Amino acid sequence: MGDEPDRNNDQTAGQRQERIAALLAELRRQGIADERVLSALARVPREQFVPEASRADAWANVALPIGAGQTISQPFVVALMTAALGLRGGERVLEVGTGSGYQTAILAELAAEVVSVERHATLASGAEALLRELGYRNVAIHVGDGTTGWPEDAPYDRIIVTAGGPRVPPPLLDQLVPAGGRMIIPVGEPHEQHLVAIDRQGDQVQERSLGPVRFVPLIGRAGWAVQIQENGHQT
Repeated sequence: MGDEPDRNNDQTAGQRQERIAALLAELRRQGIADERVLSALARVPREQFVPEASRADAWANVALPIGAGQTISQPFVVALMTAALGLRGGERVLEVGTGSGYQTAILAELAAEVVSVERHATLASGAEALLRELGYRNVAIHVGDGTTGWPEDAPYDRIIVTAGGPRVPPPLLDQLVPAGGRMIIPVGEPHEQHLVAIDRQGDQVQERSLGPVRFVPLIGRAGWAVQIQENGHQT
């Protein structure tokens, strides 16, 4: 009888590893080939970034609600956006939209420094506490209007925006490093966008589409007005 709890724990850990392995296999089938990104997804405990009621689905390839009308993106979208950033380990990254902090943790695994801006103070404080608990020390989280970036720490090698805006916010483009800066951002209508990769070389900017996505609206001075209905879902 004394070893029963250990067997249960081993079974639970084994089931978790099976779910992670199944998710990574699915992401590879969907075209995610960056093994550094896949390894980061395997290391970050996604179940800790979702409400307790959703933890059974934490390793499913789906978006999940996190409160305040926001969602945690499905792992495919997280992997796609992260891979598109082309991180090599020395970059300073600006994240617009901290949310639960899950994408933040993935970035912290792969970059030198992450500055994240969240307009919902409750989400920001919760993400900050969890990231600190998990041992991430290369992350700074701020409450503010992410559409204007965080100019105090600019410029950034990479910028990732986790909400959909009507256009690329000029303040974010200005905060990219002039030589080789890259931004990944959903652009389009409030509930349907295209994921766009933007590369900056001096005054020259090149854009390419990474495919259709659906994110919550990017609210702020350089995004959508606050009055817009915030009931979109990341998929």
